[in-house]
Amino acid sequence: MKRFLNRRSLAAPLAALIALLQMGAVAILFNVAAAMGARADDTAKPAAQPAAYRIVALGDSLTAGYGLPASDSFPVQLETALRAQGDAVTVANAGVSGDTSGDGLRRLDWSVPEGTDAVILELGANDALRGIDPGLTRHALDQILTRLGQRRIKVLLAGMKAPDNWGPDYKAKFDAIFPDLAKKHGVALYPFFLDGVVGQPALNQSDGLHPTSAGIAEIVKRMLPVVAALARVGAQTKF
Repeated sequence: MKRFLNRRSLAAPLAALIALLQMGAVAILFNVAAAMGARADDTAKPAAQPAAYRIVALGDSLTAGYGLPASDSFPVQLETALRAQGDAVTVANAGVSGDTSGDGLRRLDWSVPEGTDAVILELGANDALRGIDPGLTRHALDQILTRLGQRRIKVLLAGMKAPDNWGPDYKAKFDAIFPDLAKKHGVALYPFFLDGVVGQPALNQSDGLHPTSAGIAEIVKRMLPVVAALARVGAQTKF
């Protein structure tokens, strides 16, 4: 009887101990499962992607895409081409048809917002068409480059050429603006925005001034290496 009582007296503590051990095992298994689940979630998450390099195309109708669907404009075709070769880049369209270099200067601050990494500066075509004093064009572009430099925004200056009808003196003064300013401000220069397109009927609209979609594609093809180099170097040396 005494032996029986001893066994009974031990039964309750043993049962409690077993229950505690079982609860502990369950907790351990739960924690292990949770940890494995967390690791699985971490593995499932994609790696953080680098922020896109932000370019603004500041220009006139040649940038805006006059006479073209929005999807065929210079900024859209350029961004598509850059991304197709693996460059994480966005290209914003800040082109306004009819703008002169002076107009671009006046709207510079709101056309090139904070956070912009680089600007493709394409202005001057309307200055040349209207015969504006090359000194005024030079001053406006100089001021744009100065202010972008103060903001530490990289620039690709797209050159323009004056038509022959204004005479050789005007043409010489106008055409010299772009290489001179590129050298003064230490910015990249693409000598002539319409290179390979001007004078090619198949690449221009009926007005003979504005490129077709194919004409824009030709400009993008020719300019792509220069813009890609600007974006890659700039992405590595952000201020």
